[in-house]
Amino acid sequence: MTNVCMYFQVHQPFRLRQYQVFDIGQNSHYFDDHKNREVMEKVARKCYIPATSTILDLVRKHKGKFKASFSITGTALEQFEQYAPSVIPLFQALADTGHVEFISETYYHSLSFLGDKREFAEQVALHKRKMKKLFGVTPTTFRNTELIYNNELAKTVEEMGYKAVLAEGADHVLGWRSPNFVYRPKGCDKIKLLLKNYRLSDDIAFRFSQKSWEGWPLTAPKFADWVAPIMGDSVNLFMDYETFGEHQWEDTGIFNFLRHMPEELFKRNIGFHTPSEVAKLEPKAELDIHAPISWADVERDLSAWLSNKMQHSSMQHLYSLLPRIKASGDPRLLDTWRKLSTSDHFYYMCTKWFADGDVHKYFNPYESPYDCFIAFMNCMNDLRGRLEQEPRQEWIEV
Repeated sequence: MTNVCMYFQVHQPFRLRQYQVFDIGQNSHYFDDHKNREVMEKVARKCYIPATSTILDLVRKHKGKFKASFSITGTALEQFEQYAPSVIPLFQALADTGHVEFISETYYHSLSFLGDKREFAEQVALHKRKMKKLFGVTPTTFRNTELIYNNELAKTVEEMGYKAVLAEGADHVLGWRSPNFVYRPKGCDKIKLLLKNYRLSDDIAFRFSQKSWEGWPLTAPKFADWVAPIMGDSVNLFMDYETFGEHQWEDTGIFNFLRHMPEELFKRNIGFHTPSEVAKLEPKAELDIHAPISWADVERDLSAWLSNKMQHSSMQHLYSLLPRIKASGDPRLLDTWRKLSTSDHFYYMCTKWFADGDVHKYFNPYESPYDCFIAFMNCMNDLRGRLEQEPRQEWIEV
């Protein structure tokens, strides 16, 4: 018999507008305020408000026996403050219960661990300060953007003082091992590695309303029956929070499933733990993950963000500007650069459509990956011009 650990990722990027070559040097309004407001207001109405209210009710109803954990990016929090201010008090109420854990990550949901380690540390520190300011907590568990993980990341965040780190339970790194145990990352002494059970997580996040799936319809009793025979330390259910009400609409029954799942698990003597509680257990083995993994797409690697020339070129040009951005001493320029570092911009440039295509279309404002690339590189050219005060010097070819 095992316990369940539920973790939800809350994120929205600052999407770019169709920034054209004619805008370069004329205006630096890169972000689509109208689209960002529209998306945030819609998702707050469909997901953030009803889902958070439901989880708050569950925590109170079960007197703390039901527990959950969240990571909320800084870009999402800023958009809550701007466009959906009623969401933040709900998360604050969750924090006040003492039964919900808040998890650290990069403030801007960036690929900074791959691009610049110092910038990574600064973004993590910014996020930690935001967690303390809004929710009065200092996180002890870390999750990197999109669960991007390897041994080096584990060592880095262990040195930052974190006690647990989350990752994808990818088959190609686990082999015969189970994701339902606590592991010790190779090269680390204290930090614990918690792995996502992607099959059960994706049953909720992706397959819940898929009528062609053999498990449809998924009910709370059926799901609890699947969990009950599992042996291990913890069944880690990690997913996007937007699963509830946005990816899976209310009329699919997703909220009823959420409301009844805890009670069905309790009937089978299955409890809930937060990641920091699971991390108190002794690791069962060392796990060596040298090449980066993630929770994206069927490959569970970096290819969602860094698989084509557009993505690599954008990443290279972005990080080549960072030293000069920081040397400028202009906090507005730095904040703009950091919003451009958000991983979604690279994700929208992905040309892998096939089985993962529907996932890549979530909240995607572009008709094609090439439109995103052009807008992004036009922003890069304008940003370079702002640094040099000579907008037409050293333009990047698109």
